[in-house]
Amino acid sequence: MAFSVNTNAGAFLALQNLNKTSSGLSEVQGRINTGLKVASAKDNAATFAIAQKLRGDVAGLNAVKGSLDRASSTLDVAIAAGEAVSDLLIELKEKAVAAKDTGLDTASRTSLNDDFKQLRDQITSIVSNAEFNGTNNVKNGGSAIVAITNDTGGNTITVAAQDLSLTGSKVTLTAAQTIGTATLASVAVTNLESSIANVNTALSALGSGSNRLDLQRSFVNKLSDSIEVGIGNLVDADLAKESANLQALQVKQQLGLQALSIANQAPSTVLGLFR
Repeated sequence: MAFSVNTNAGAFLALQNLNKTSSGLSEVQGRINTGLKVASAKDNAATFAIAQKLRGDVAGLNAVKGSLDRASSTLDVAIAAGEAVSDLLIELKEKAVAAKDTGLDTASRTSLNDDFKQLRDQITSIVSNAEFNGTNNVKNGGSAIVAITNDTGGNTITVAAQDLSLTGSKVTLTAAQTIGTATLASVAVTNLESSIANVNTALSALGSGSNRLDLQRSFVNKLSDSIEVGIGNLVDADLAKESANLQALQVKQQLGLQALSIANQAPSTVLGLFR
């Protein structure tokens, strides 16, 4: 190879290798800093696009979790109200059965009737206040509980409204019903027996809906976790491997600098030809 002070091919080659090493070092440092081997489309366009699609799925599932949580809370309130109504109906039946006794004196019958009316009116109070996030599932004209179940919002779970008011069909006790006489008490017992059975059926429907929401929420949690693990498999950096690469590249960079220094000294050897 000809000696030249104008063109230093060795230095050019050393500089190219040093730049390549520096580029690799910068890439490894970026992976260590972010924890990602694919942090942008520049790193791997296809993998980045897949990961972004999956991140969108996870975001949709987060919205599903929120919807299921709200629906579950609304349903919990409805179930609590239904159980309270069921307990009141049982107490009312006890009062009504006691009032069927024709041997009761006037004071006792009046006391039973007063208690009966207080318990009866309490049903209206409970049902009207069984609301969560603007939804009341158990009042007359109540709203069905609806929750989205997939990341596009296209599928839903619906729990039908259960009218547990004194003006509905399930609680056959009327808002003005009393047990002031043995005859009225007998009618009340009949109404209460059918009311208890109807409310139990309504509670069964609400409980089944709650179980379905819980199962869906558990599935969505597992699905979201699985997708996030899949995203990690695609884009997360192996930090143990990157640490080893960092050490190796740092050594190569030092050697590259020494090689470039040596190559830059080559033209000075030409001076020896003129001594």
